[in-house]
Amino acid sequence: MCGFTGFTGNFDNKEQVIENMMNKIIHRGPDSSGTHCDENVTLGFRRLSIIGLENGSQPMYNEDKSIVIVFNGEIYNYASIKEELIKKGHIFKSEADTEVLVHLYEEKGMDMLKDIRGMFAFVIYDLNKKELFAVRDFFGIKPFYYTLVNNNLVFGSEIKSILEYPGFEKEVNPLALENYLSFQYSVLEETFFKGVYKLMPGHYLHFKDNKINITRYFEPMFNPVPMKLQEAIKAVDNTLQESIKMHKVSDVEVGSFLSSGVDSSYVAATFKGDKTFTVGFDYDNYNEINYAKDLSKEIGIENFNKTITKKEYWDTISKVQYHMDEPLADPSAIALYFVSNLASKHVKVALSGEGADEFFGGYNIYKEPFDISFITVLPKPIRKALAKMVKLIPFSFKGKNLFIRASKDVEERFIGNANMFSKEEREAILKNPTGKYAPTEITKPLYDKVKHLDDVTKMQYIDLNLWLVGDILLKADKMSMANSLEVRVPFLDKEVFKVASKIPSDYRVNKQATKYVFRMASKEYLPEMVSTKKKLGFPVPIRVWLKEDEFYNKVKDAFSSDVAKKYFNTDKIVAYLDNHKQGKGDFSRKIWTIYMFLVWHNEFFKEA
Repeated sequence: MCGFTGFTGNFDNKEQVIENMMNKIIHRGPDSSGTHCDENVTLGFRRLSIIGLENGSQPMYNEDKSIVIVFNGEIYNYASIKEELIKKGHIFKSEADTEVLVHLYEEKGMDMLKDIRGMFAFVIYDLNKKELFAVRDFFGIKPFYYTLVNNNLVFGSEIKSILEYPGFEKEVNPLALENYLSFQYSVLEETFFKGVYKLMPGHYLHFKDNKINITRYFEPMFNPVPMKLQEAIKAVDNTLQESIKMHKVSDVEVGSFLSSGVDSSYVAATFKGDKTFTVGFDYDNYNEINYAKDLSKEIGIENFNKTITKKEYWDTISKVQYHMDEPLADPSAIALYFVSNLASKHVKVALSGEGADEFFGGYNIYKEPFDISFITVLPKPIRKALAKMVKLIPFSFKGKNLFIRASKDVEERFIGNANMFSKEEREAILKNPTGKYAPTEITKPLYDKVKHLDDVTKMQYIDLNLWLVGDILLKADKMSMANSLEVRVPFLDKEVFKVASKIPSDYRVNKQATKYVFRMASKEYLPEMVSTKKKLGFPVPIRVWLKEDEFYNKVKDAFSSDVAKKYFNTDKIVAYLDNHKQGKGDFSRKIWTIYMFLVWHNEFFKEA
């Protein structure tokens, strides 16, 4: 696990420029560094040594040094690929998985991507053909950003390295802000820095003669097939066990994150390591440490844990938004920073449970189609009329929102696991709204691809392509790398998805439970109370804190600042804050979304 950066083109002080860019991502690889400089391309690399400790330094080359690579990630099936390549005459100089990619590219070109299994972002430059390939893994576990400056491609594992490139002028992208307010994360391909783009999951970029071409090489699609429940349970358990085993390949010790959820519990109970890591808060219902200690004791693993104080949490917010590169309004990101920091004191690699919810249907919202089925059987005009009548009732009551949501088809009501501000609400608070895009405009191309599937699977597909990439994996990579820790996600594996994609919908989500078949598979390893536990997420008490004078005033100062006045109608955003403090509603997530943008802006655009 590492970080890289680089650019095409030639100029006098490129060695100093690449050094400056590399220094911005030193946290991704504190163990060593390396560069490649020629008249066409300059590559910089920071290394966190995991596999091939003695001879795995990068950039790395083929036998005649006509091909060079920088690589961030892990290839879990590298040993078997290496055997085949040696049989074909390739000569290896290291034990690192990186070198497998170089020779595999020699052998197959971009068809190589069909063979590899892992998490990765890498750049290959062919010195003879003067062409560059950049690749991002199947599900977007590892990041890759790029821009063009004077026809030169500038790229990196983090945007902050790109900002060091001479001639790049940073500017806030108003479209990114507008859509972030709805989704709580940067949802567009163009990032919050105008002109800087993400390479999307399952894509590769080709650059030659100053031209960018992007190709999709992998697209995850659910294709459920009939099967018996026991057959599904066995298939899921077998593939998860095999994947966890693959993800433990390392020349250093591997630990595991552990919350109270079935995902991380399953990993901790089966990965056969001896260290788990947990954090929590000193508030009722916001602490999973006792659970983690009990489970760790039961399965014979030592648990390391930390209770995060509210002062520690708030003092770390700015650092988190800096490392995130783009604003993220997920309060659990700060908690993830702390658990990564805790783990990094004991191990270099930790396993985590990301991906199980999207693959197997774990989020509580996925039960909504069952909850509203007694209404959705009615014709849509009747549902609309009922919703209109319910809206006229001046007080809230249990089920009111259910009637309103049931009046809409899933394509109208579900944009992903987070839905902060509607298009109308964000246009009301923004000083200069662009009007682009309605959240449903962003989700429509995805929904169009899954018209033939049931509502639960449609929701999973939206989250797999948006929420997982923009929120879950962003914070997993950035918070772990901020602490020089490699996090591996064994559920987010293409072989696991092959199985998950075939599971019938009612084995994923039904009236009894979310992630049903996954829970059934976990029963062999976990106590009943764990395997059947309702999805909790990572609870953070921001709702409570924002009512306390200290933090209310801190946020109010930000909402009244000159920066806030530049982007927002401050009277309207302060009203959200006041109404929350006065108990007129829970507006904590809306407040947090705005506040995280302002904190991020202060990190990257603060005037000297």
